[in-house]
Amino acid sequence: MSEQLGGGAVPNDRLYGYLTWYPDVVRAGSLQNALQAAADRAGYGLVVGLTSSPGWRQVAVRVEAEGRWANVLMARSERSFVVDCWASDVRMATGTTPDLSAVVGALHAWLRDPGVRGLVAQWPFLRTWELAEAHERGEAVPVRWRQLREAAARNPDTALHELVEAAFAQKRLRVLSPGRSMYWLTFSRRAAPPICHDLPAAMPLRNGGYQVRFPDGRLQELDTAAEAVAAIIAGLPDDAASRP
Repeated sequence: MSEQLGGGAVPNDRLYGYLTWYPDVVRAGSLQNALQAAADRAGYGLVVGLTSSPGWRQVAVRVEAEGRWANVLMARSERSFVVDCWASDVRMATGTTPDLSAVVGALHAWLRDPGVRGLVAQWPFLRTWELAEAHERGEAVPVRWRQLREAAARNPDTALHELVEAAFAQKRLRVLSPGRSMYWLTFSRRAAPPICHDLPAAMPLRNGGYQVRFPDGRLQELDTAAEAVAAIIAGLPDDAASRP
């Protein structure tokens, strides 16, 4: 066994490189141990578990309850605990803090479900964003459409802007969640993961016109955005969006 260093770390210990910034975590033996002890002292009743990555067993943790969870990771180059809060596979808030007790408090609050706005008000080292709040209200689809239209309007590619606007003009597409995947305009039955991959998608072509990709792998080239959108609608499954 190599000679032990201050704080309980040894040269071949995975935590050895964290000793300068995290002596308390090194003394505890892992981030899981340190956070669990802090949670127990605060009387929070948290159960601090490990992430699914074996390589992060000593420097990352996960807590979860009833469809929401949070991950915590130790930064390597400074004392900074990186916290990500999730609900229904959507990241709802994120932030960093050097304060272990603040991490535990934020985890406890998140699992008690104060709402994302209440969470960041209580723990200001965390931040959230419009789409996360929209997911919480059940209004993610219209917000995604507005953000996509604004981004397309700023894009120098006018063909993309025309495609987005043509799609938005159609009620059957407007109820679907829009997205961008590389150059493709995509659609999903839901805004939260898992995203659907069985609906048609379209993209502008460099030489003009548009290409529509169908779930069975077929590709169709069309001259205008309106024609591309019509092909998308014709290729929608009946359960994707109600027919007029």
